[in-house]
Order: sequence, then C-alpha cells, then structure tokens
Amino acid sequence: HSDLIFLGSFWLQKEKMGPPLQKTPPRGYHRGRWESGYLVVVSLKKMPDGHYEPKITYQFPKRENLLKGQKEEEERLLQAIPLFCFPDSNNWAPISEFTSETFSFVLTNVDGSRKIGYCRRLLPSGRGVRLPEVFCIISCLGCFGLFSKILDEVEKRRQISMAVIYPFMQGLRESPFPAPGKTVTIKSFIPESGTELIELTRPVDAHLEHVEFQALLQRLSPHLILHIFASAMLERRLIFLAEELSVLSQCIHAVAALLYPFTWAHTYIPVVPECLLDTVCCPTPFMVGIQMRHLERVLEQPMEEVFHLEAPFAFQVGDEEEILPGKLQNEMLISLNRHNNNNNVHTSEQVNALVSEAFVHFFVRLVGHYASHIKWGRSGYGSFQERAFCKAIASKSCRRLVKKFVKTNMFSLFIEEAEKSRIPQEGNGPISHPLPCWVSSLEPWAGWFGGRDVSCLVRDGVQSS
Repeated sequence: HSDLIFLGSFWLQKEKMGPPLQKTPPRGYHRGRWESGYLVVVSLKKMPDGHYEPKITYQFPKRENLLKGQKEEEERLLQAIPLFCFPDSNNWAPISEFTSETFSFVLTNVDGSRKIGYCRRLLPSGRGVRLPEVFCIISCLGCFGLFSKILDEVEKRRQISMAVIYPFMQGLRESPFPAPGKTVTIKSFIPESGTELIELTRPVDAHLEHVEFQALLQRLSPHLILHIFASAMLERRLIFLAEELSVLSQCIHAVAALLYPFTWAHTYIPVVPECLLDTVCCPTPFMVGIQMRHLERVLEQPMEEVFHLEAPFAFQVGDEEEILPGKLQNEMLISLNRHNNNNNVHTSEQVNALVSEAFVHFFVRLVGHYASHIKWGRSGYGSFQERAFCKAIASKSCRRLVKKFVKTNMFSLFIEEAEKSRIPQEGNGPISHPLPCWVSSLEPWAGWFGGRDVSCLVRDGVQSS
C-alpha cells in the first residue's frame, strides 16, 4: 500500500477567482549575505491541562530596529512558525528514540511574497525519555540542499551542546551568501574535533533544488501524476494524505515543481497544522498536505463538494482523463514510464532533470508561441493578445485546454512578467523572462524528442493534438 494518497481534485465554479495575486519575488532573489534568513528552535512545552504546545525557545539573530510594518509582519511570522514545525503537537509524548526527519513549509505574506521554513526535527542528546525539538531556518530562497547541509551541521553541534551552535551560525552570518553556482567555505570549531572547513554550494538553477521527483514516482503511478498535474494546471483544490511529514513535504514540492516555469500562486501548505484543518473549506484554490490521522476530520468538514473516497485516491470532478490533449498526454506517459523503469538512471538529480524536461516540453508545445502574440508599445510595455494567441492553436483539444489555462492566476502572472520583459530595470537592461530559457534548456535533451531541432517544437507545438 502506498504511504501517499491523493485525496481529491475539486473544481471551482468560477474559472478565475478574483484578480491575480501580486508577483512573488523572482527565483534566486537574495540580499547578497545571510541577513534575509534566521534560525529558530521550536520546543514542546507542557501546558497546565497536560497537552503540549510548540513554542519558540531560541532565535538567531534577534530581529531589531524593525519598522512598524516589518515588526507586525515579524510577529505574524513568529506566531505561525511553531504551528508548522509541529503540526502534530497534540500527538507527542516524551520518547527515548527518534530518527531525525527533514521537511519544509511555505508561508505566504499578504503581499504574495513567500518565506520557506527548512526544518530538522530531532531528539536532543540525553538519557531517558525526552521531547523532540525542531531547528528551523527561515529564508526567502529556495535552496533546499544548501540549507539541508546547514541543518546537518546544526544537528551535529546540537548533540554536543546548544552553545556550540551559536558560533557556527555567527560565522555563517558573517560570510557572503554564495551566488548561483558558487561555493563559500566556512571555518567552524567543534570541541574535541578542532576546526572544520564547511563548503556550501548554491546551485545554478534552484527550481529543482528542493524537489525529489523519485519520491512521487515511487508512490503514485505516472497516470495519476498526470491527473494531478492537469488539476494543478487548472488551479483546482488538491489534497494529499500521508502520515510522515517528509513524505508530504517531498511530494507536494514535487507536484508544484511540475508547473515550472509557472508558479502556483494560491494557498500552498505542504503540511497543514491540526488547528488549520478547516483550510479544506476554503472556496479558493489550494494545494495542501494532511497527515493521515486527520482523514476522518477532513471528511467531516463542511465542504461545498461531496467527494467519494475510493482507495487509494478519489476525484470529485471525474474529467481528469480528458483535461490534457491526448497526444501530449501519451508522450508524457511514455516519458514518465521510461524514467520510472530506466535502470540506467541512478541519481535523484538525473531523475529530476529528465522528469522536469518532459513537463517543460509539454508547456513549450502548448503555449510556447505566446511571445509572438505580445504587441509592444513605444514605452516598452507589451500587451498580450489573448484571442489571437488561442486562435493560433490548430488542435481543438489543445485550444480547449489553453482557453482554460489563460484564465488561471499562474498564467496571468507569467504574462505580466513577459509584458515587462523589454522595460529596463534601474539601468540594468531589460528583465529576463524564463520561456526563452525553456528552449535553450531543451537542447541537450533533443534525443528525447526524436532528435529534432528543439526550437521547432515551439513552432510546431500549436499543431499538436
């Protein structure tokens, strides 16, 4: 039996829920150093009635000299962090053994900007039974591998003493933040081990950096993955169930990454805290993960739709098989099955690259001609010609999907960025847009597409059926 269940795909009555959300910071956004991130420790505190509540017991560095708006945002953030570090706080009791686990969560601010929490839950060294604690690094950067390595170092020092963590974090803070593709070396002293050199590398392209497609392929069939992808494309409501936080975190991040270079712009909670289970009643799109123990409560929630659970998954709409154009869907199925069964592919990085390219190829074929339908004004601003864009698609099945896709927030945000791509930004020249990178990124994979000139895919894609 799979330890991950895709519980539902729920249709929204309106094709588009209100105006597009404000654009989140571009991938790779950073401040040059580590000031944009910090570490908190969340511990479980026993309350008078006997239950446990998660509380922040340590923060480095302390955030000082904040403006009023920044201080209010900081307070909201610090109130939310414990809930996501221990979404299952009511189910804990002191224990003597525990295998540490890594997971992450995403917090969306009112302006649409997002912060990522990279978490390591562990059991402090000691004798007898004790409670686990979570070390959480908060950052606006999507660099899971880099922060996971930092958490490895934090965990190593925690087994010695909390006091050993501070100089390591201080040294980290005083070092330059690595540019994409670059490495920084940090010196750190550990009692009885001496001085260690720690190398931290930031990937050139971080959009797959926190993703493990293998985790998704091991738990869900390629056919079901495409059903989920199709539902996400149309910004429906998606619920995933698993007991382990790491499974929920990995699989939901993987599903969101399938949408690249588009970005899921709605409620996104890889692990929903118990106190926020009524999120599933939300009338707007969401992508959430819920621990299996809460399934009964979820089914009892007053949702507008009544869905039928059929192990190992359920669909409310029932049209998932017809959403994607048949020819493109079959091509992706062949590709996913090939990657899933290919014994020559061993590393997660290879699996990530190959799976991602299959979905990038799909988007290039479907909407890669968008740039030809932006009408440019003298000011440098573009105006997207939606009607002409859809009309240019010869395939009826592709056109039917695209007419729905252009109404989504993720497509609107993408086009808004494209319409600005010729406008100089603070004297630095026009902003770059991801779609031209799609075509160039596909060149090394031409063999997967029959050896064709990949640039032809954008041209020919509108003819696909």
